[in-house]
This record gives sequence, structure tokens and C-alpha cells, in this order.
Amino acid sequence: MANTTGSKKGSEAKFRSGFVGIVGRPNVGKSTLMNRMIGQKIAIMSDKPQTTRNKIHGVLTRDNSQIVFLDTPGIHKPNSKLGDYMVKAAEGALSEVEAILFLVDVAEGYGGGDRFIIERLKSVKTPVFLILNKIDKIDDEKLMKTIIEYKDRYDFAEIIPISALQGSNVERLLDQIDRYLPEGPQYYPADQVTDHPEQFVCAEMIREKILQMTREEIPHSIAVTIESMKVQENGVVHIGAVIFVERDSQKGIIIGKQGALLKEVGKQARRDIEKLLGSKTFLELWVKVKKDWRNQDRVLRDLGFRNE
Repeated sequence: MANTTGSKKGSEAKFRSGFVGIVGRPNVGKSTLMNRMIGQKIAIMSDKPQTTRNKIHGVLTRDNSQIVFLDTPGIHKPNSKLGDYMVKAAEGALSEVEAILFLVDVAEGYGGGDRFIIERLKSVKTPVFLILNKIDKIDDEKLMKTIIEYKDRYDFAEIIPISALQGSNVERLLDQIDRYLPEGPQYYPADQVTDHPEQFVCAEMIREKILQMTREEIPHSIAVTIESMKVQENGVVHIGAVIFVERDSQKGIIIGKQGALLKEVGKQARRDIEKLLGSKTFLELWVKVKKDWRNQDRVLRDLGFRNE
């Protein structure tokens, strides 16, 4: 599915390209914004904090530009080696981009987490956009107060209020990003929406369903890997995936009574995966215990968490 959208630049304009980082506290809507800008779901969404663990590269090709977005893990104070990896991944993204989108939740307002991020932004020379998300949840008066509150703390290159969920002002945001891109090549084909392999996105879609269906003790204790992915003679894609948890009790929760929860996870994940692949899919899930995997370097490497 092509993700080309209209640009307001004339056809004679030189082609521009570059990388744009998306940073912000956990759960402010970074993945929702990424998916909205790309026009397709590639980053998983959940109301649980720290949903994004890796830098997700999304690719948007417009008439005269190509933007490669890095949706980073939420910057927070880590309490495990996995958390430390996530913060390093987010901070590392700040040094390799043409612009940074600092996304905040206007419904929540300025907080300690924002202060933590702004202090880190002060050490970079990259232009920073203040993106005030969830404007559909507040009135104009509160929006103006929030803008002033943030503006007093950092010299932002652009300030743009949006609703990632509803799409309000997102086109304007994209037009502004284009202005900050240097002239450059088209890095990816126009219809490519991510540089991650399909296996990675499929694993994330499975993890998303678990996040949405389980209670608080589960979300940060799970990891998903795709162990096999084959196209059968009838065109059906057969996927075998393993869900890792830290304790036996968590394994029981994810499987559910008579396997009900695991079956529902598979059913809902399969729908998203079929949209992604454009093919009928047979999804097979297993649940395995890897005790305290979030604090074991070797296990984190095996699961794909690497500090670059």
C-alpha cells in the first residue's frame, strides 16, 4: 500500500529527505502519531506506558520529499536493563536526525517527565518542534496556557497543536517538517512504510494484543519473537511465534482459562497481520518462561534488544 500524500510544493521543487525523531514521555501518543503520519499501522498502541521498546523507523514519501520517522521508546528513569536500553535508544535518536518532534499530552500538562526530557534536549543542536497532542480533550484557553508554560522552558523551532487520534493539524505538521529537510535522495521505494522486517512488525502486533488484554503485572514482563514465517503452497503465511514471560504464574495468565486468552490474542493479532501482509495467515503461539529476562544482557540480545 503506497503512503504517498500530496505536498503543497510545486513540481519544480528539489527533492528533500531526512530523518525526524519523535520523543516524549511514555504514553503521550508517539505511536499513534507515527501511524497517522505514515497512513498505516506499523507502531503498536496501548494505554500502558513504555509500549514502544525499539526505535521504529517509519517511512513517508510525499510528492517532493521523503521523511524517515524514528518513534523512540518513551524517555523515563529506567529500573531494569531493558529500561536502560529503551532510554539509550531514545536518546541516541536525538543525534541522528534533522528535526525532533517533542510530543506532549496537553490534557496532562507539564510534568517532571517533560522536565527530564527538556534537560536532555538542551544538549542537542537539532531544531525541536513542540507538538501539543490531544487538543481534542481541552479547550482553547487551557491550550494557550499550556503553550506558554512550555515556551518559557525551551526555545522551540515550531509549536504545533494536533490531535494524532483524529488527524487534526497533522498535514500542517508534515508541511512544516518538509521545510527543515535538506535536499537529498529518496532512500526507500515510495510504497515502503518501514525499514523493519515483517517479522518484527508481526511480533509487535502480537505484543500489542497482550498489552491490551492483560492487567498491570504482565505488560513489561513479556517479549515476543517470530521463530518461523513461511509461505505455504496455497499462499497462506504460516507464522510460529513465542511469547516470553518471567514467571510461571504469568504464563498461566496469558494462556487463560482453557486457553481462551491466548486464543483471543491470536485471533486479533492475525487480523492485523493479514492487513499488513495482504495474505491469509495461520498464526501459532507458544508461551515460554525466561526468568528475569529484562535484566539479562544475553537474553536481551537474543530477543533483539541491542544498543547500537
